Amino acid sequence: MIYDLIVLGGGPGGYLAAERAAHAGLKTLVLEKRALGGVCLNEGCIPSKTLLNSAKHYEHALHASVYGVSTSQVTLDQQAVIKRKDQVVRTLVSGIRAKLKAVGAQVVMEEAKITGKTADGFTLEAAGTVYTGKRLIIATGSSPVVPPIEGVRENLGDFVLTNREVLDLTQVPQKLTVIGGGVIGLEMAAYYATAGAKVTVIEMLPHIAGATDRQIGSLLQKDMEKKGISFLLEHKCLGVAPGKVWAENPQGQKLCVEADKVLLSIGRRANTENIGLETIGVSFDRRGITVDAMCRTNIENVYAVGDVNGKYMLAHTAYREAEVAVNHILGKTDTMRYYANPSVIYTQPEIASVGKTEEECREKGIDYEVRSLSMRYSGRFVAENEGADGLCKILVDKKRRTVLGVHIIGAYAGEIIWGAAEMLEMQLRVTDARQIIFPHPTVSEIIREVLWEFEN
Repeated sequence: MIYDLIVLGGGPGGYLAAERAAHAGLKTLVLEKRALGGVCLNEGCIPSKTLLNSAKHYEHALHASVYGVSTSQVTLDQQAVIKRKDQVVRTLVSGIRAKLKAVGAQVVMEEAKITGKTADGFTLEAAGTVYTGKRLIIATGSSPVVPPIEGVRENLGDFVLTNREVLDLTQVPQKLTVIGGGVIGLEMAAYYATAGAKVTVIEMLPHIAGATDRQIGSLLQKDMEKKGISFLLEHKCLGVAPGKVWAENPQGQKLCVEADKVLLSIGRRANTENIGLETIGVSFDRRGITVDAMCRTNIENVYAVGDVNGKYMLAHTAYREAEVAVNHILGKTDTMRYYANPSVIYTQPEIASVGKTEEECREKGIDYEVRSLSMRYSGRFVAENEGADGLCKILVDKKRRTVLGVHIIGAYAGEIIWGAAEMLEMQLRVTDARQIIFPHPTVSEIIREVLWEFEN
């Protein structure tokens, strides 16, 4: 059998590409070595959010009295949290399998490798069986970066955890050290601190949250510090051994942090090795497979979507890339536009961002204006978040008056950022965006309030 399309990898980009292609009538095969849903569903986005939601309920219960609700003996049962997380994952994986079956896409759960190209298309081998497809979408995802830090590899999976193992802990460690202050590190630091661990975050940069707007990231750090999380910024991790982590500050002074567990979260690397890219000549570098705006590789009829192309390692980006790739296969005009690609950090409070930061504007010489307001300008925010605050910040092109970036820290930020992304996608001017009717009372109204802080 010759397939119209073979998808290598069943993560967000892979399974959505298969679903869209099969729904359009293409004979489609998905080859996945581990689990449908990939890292996002099984070891990342969904399980981490399930844990964080439990932490949110726990925090709400602890402080329910400020809302006039009486509670007693509030506890967090880690084993029950993990059990529910596993059930959520199973439910969603089953849903993906059912969707693919409904549209007629075939799924083979085996590790596969590209073996070459024939007159009929591309060949892949899995468990001794050769499959041929006229077109190929590579969606093999990414894996945690494991740096050459002394003691890390020797203790990996036991004392040193990646995103996979940290989501399966049935006992909350008394002391957790997180190496890396990016999204994964911060989210897990937030969860385990709420669950009762003493958390220390070691980060080489002078700030947390990577490329996030510095002011927003600083506000998150202060909030997390109030909850007992310690940050060692501009510190290099020198080595680990059971019970200890050694670090060095910019002055060369060494210190030792006690730890029952260590979470390694310094980034992810595209899965380009051992999948047979060289057999058909697909170009790639240390970031990932090289693609254009249609997610095409240098080889005709071969595409790469999701983490493996190294553009943005976000599930929602992979979804859109999958749609673009399949649309191109179907002869429909479509292209990736990354300037309106939102991102969310699901801590408590949440951070949500889209577009350019002030740091990026200054670096690129973009003439911009910025306005911001406390989240307490939103009536619903005040009603539902006793004693809390946050910030909504909007950047506007000084000459064109178009929205350049929106950055929010506060409750519900992740649920309202899509509206800001649409403003960027449509390249709305301030005067255009002001005409949007926001429902009242909602936290999203804060965007409208900040827009009115600008001059026409």
